[in-house]
Amino acid sequence: MNSSITNNESLRIEPIGHIRSDFISPFGIPRQPGLANAARASLVLTPPYDDPLSVRGLDEFSHIWLTFIFHLSPTRWKPLVRPPRLGGNAKMGVFATRSTHRPNRIGLSLVALEHIDTRNGVTLTLNGADLADGTPVVDIKPYLPWLESKPQARSGFAPEAPPLFQVTFSNQAAQQLAARPDSENLSALIQQVLAQDPRPAYRRRPDTRIHGIRLRDIDVRFRATQENVLEVIELAAI
Repeated sequence: MNSSITNNESLRIEPIGHIRSDFISPFGIPRQPGLANAARASLVLTPPYDDPLSVRGLDEFSHIWLTFIFHLSPTRWKPLVRPPRLGGNAKMGVFATRSTHRPNRIGLSLVALEHIDTRNGVTLTLNGADLADGTPVVDIKPYLPWLESKPQARSGFAPEAPPLFQVTFSNQAAQQLAARPDSENLSALIQQVLAQDPRPAYRRRPDTRIHGIRLRDIDVRFRATQENVLEVIELAAI
């Protein structure tokens, strides 16, 4: 029997909306939701799913599950991947990880729902989203903590949150940040993102290499010249 579903109209998946986010490129996006609460994000539903009736009652829930497509990831999937939590050296099966190199590039993210605006279509304001700008979302479901929270569940090779790096700012970066109207929130966002050390796992050591993360309208340039410390050296306009 042919297991292909490409011609089965009843199984066709299409986006119900798209994400607007501070994360405008894949590099630097937190590897899990809830790790950068200073990040601004919203989900804008598209017709015909932007009918306010479709979200009636959703505002009674504090958190929601988003099913989405890793639209910026390679289309070729890998049976074995290198999880950052294992230093980027050991390989694990793709289905034992949350890697983006998946057969159907489908992701699942738990985010906080802060507000629903139905004045012109439907826009959901989110907190803790780990999604790139433009990410297609294919479904929304409310989170039920009494059912879905399992504190005693085993966590495999990721039993706890990774240690956080210290984040410092050069004089130039501090001055550039202070001159912005969103300086306080942007400072928190930069620190939350860099504290998780977004560099590839195999490069996580002090050196003089300069890295860049695109957040909002700037390129945050940083380097690691000390152990467990990342220094922001410049905020460059994109």
